[in-house]
Amino acid sequence: MATEGEPTDLIKVLHLLTLSFTWGMQVWVSFIGGFVLVRQVTRHTFGLVQSKLFPVYFYCLLGSNVVSLAVFAVYHPRELLDWHESVQMLMFFVALTMAGLNGQWFGPAATEVMFQMREVEEEHGLGNQVGLSSQKEAYAKLREQDPKYRAYRSTFGRYHALSSICNLIGFICTTTNLIYTALNLSTI
Repeated sequence: MATEGEPTDLIKVLHLLTLSFTWGMQVWVSFIGGFVLVRQVTRHTFGLVQSKLFPVYFYCLLGSNVVSLAVFAVYHPRELLDWHESVQMLMFFVALTMAGLNGQWFGPAATEVMFQMREVEEEHGLGNQVGLSSQKEAYAKLREQDPKYRAYRSTFGRYHALSSICNLIGFICTTTNLIYTALNLSTI
């Protein structure tokens, strides 16, 4: 059901705050928090923190994208969309889909494999060093000697890459929608 007329000021504020929350969270988690954390704590602590942080992050993205898409869709009936509004609607939907894929599939799968890798690393005395680049030789040797660990690394790499791509696509969509919204503040 399309809503007639202009959105109220409260709806405009809700929409802008939701978009801003989403974008700010994406910037922090994607480009600041992880890079700082990986340089300050051990590899296994980093993995543990990410395993607790990412589900909350993905579901917050999912929820905020649902709110943004719903508000936008209510005030922009499909039959009346111009080209820019159609692109914006698509961006909201793609961002929602990417957060859903990460929350339901890629994130949990990467975390599960990360914990399997962690078990093998602990057996070999690895994972308690700070930074991902320390003890490169020991990790390379472990990959060479242990086919199970090599398979875990490969699977983790695949899920992590897919999750990162989804996250980046979602970030691009949110950024684009925030720009569109900023350029059309009077209409949300």
